Amino acid sequence: MNISLTGTPGTGKTSISRILFKNKIDILHLNEIIEKNNFKFEVDKDRKTKIIEIEKLNKYVVDNFNKKKLMIIEGHLSHLLHCIDKVIILRCHPKELRKRLIKRKWNNKKIIENIESEILDIILCESISLYPKENIFEIDTTDKTIDIISFSILEIIKNNFKEKEIYSIGNIDWSEEIFNFKVI
Repeated sequence: MNISLTGTPGTGKTSISRILFKNKIDILHLNEIIEKNNFKFEVDKDRKTKIIEIEKLNKYVVDNFNKKKLMIIEGHLSHLLHCIDKVIILRCHPKELRKRLIKRKWNNKKIIENIESEILDIILCESISLYPKENIFEIDTTDKTIDIISFSILEIIKNNFKEKEIYSIGNIDWSEEIFNFKVI
């Protein structure tokens, strides 16, 4: 089973995947695969970001990783792969996300783009267009430690992805933040 651990940059995917790995969960870091195999289609110089060849990336993952065992595919594009069975989206309140991205020393334009993406539920909307709702889970990482979030993910897996109200989609809504959003 392939599980996408996705979310806007800064929501905690990489940190949480390290804890999950310590708990004997196989982790595939999508960004490492992209870099090692040069799945970049082009570079958007204005946004300082890489455009990724998703179809080639998907084929590589399918051809090189055994789908019979449990694996978490970590990365903010992982939900776009066709080989995914379940999706766990990490979410973060836009004000906290701004702090996290500033701490990473990201440029202003990229910070704004990612905050807008989080407010507008871009990853959730993409996931809903690709997977049944019952295969998608959301976790708010805003005020939680990586240990608590990791425990939540382990709980979802242990319970065989039986829907728990707290993790079902639609519980997290930052849309009102669009009125409070200020360009920094």
